[in-house]
Amino acid sequence: MHKSKEGMGFKGLSPFNLAMLGKQGWKFQTEPESLVSCIFKARYFPNKTYLTSTTGHNSSYVWRNILHACFIVCGGARWSIGSGTWIPILDEPWLHNGERIGSNISGAHFVCNASINCLLDPYVKSWNEPVVRQVFSEDLASKILNMPLFEQVQHDMMIWKAEKNGRYSVRSAYRLCVTELVDLSHLHRSRYWREIGSSNLHQRLRI
Repeated sequence: MHKSKEGMGFKGLSPFNLAMLGKQGWKFQTEPESLVSCIFKARYFPNKTYLTSTTGHNSSYVWRNILHACFIVCGGARWSIGSGTWIPILDEPWLHNGERIGSNISGAHFVCNASINCLLDPYVKSWNEPVVRQVFSEDLASKILNMPLFEQVQHDMMIWKAEKNGRYSVRSAYRLCVTELVDLSHLHRSRYWREIGSSNLHQRLRI
């Protein structure tokens, strides 16, 4: 745990290792034309993406470990909307901060096979407000309409939400893992180290 949460500030080897494995998984997802991505895709997920793939039969030790880090990539991935053609409306992280619209919402059958471009104005890069408000609930429609669309983003691409530049980093992946994706509440020790530091014990004993 971080010192601000009464921890000692040591990194956990397990989540740090997962963050490094997630970097390879991120490359599978964002660089599908690279040689290593093509090899793994042909072997383990020919008709899927890394984020939707499964272990499969007789898989290698390397693949099983890279796939084990998939939850980190899923937790940190977010779509940057270009044309919206390649981004399904349901079950994809395209809302603010990587949120998704689940397939269990009211009216999901209207957009189950539709892409984001169906919600955009065909002439100007902006949301088609009448369509959005007709399909979604008031709260969800407001959340969508408040999302900015940038003219300079021409193509749909997946970005890493934990970095301003949108690129995956082991450091931010580790931080995301231990703060959002893994429940470490049982390690919190409220005021534990603070009381030791403020005690009247000799400095060597406090250390």
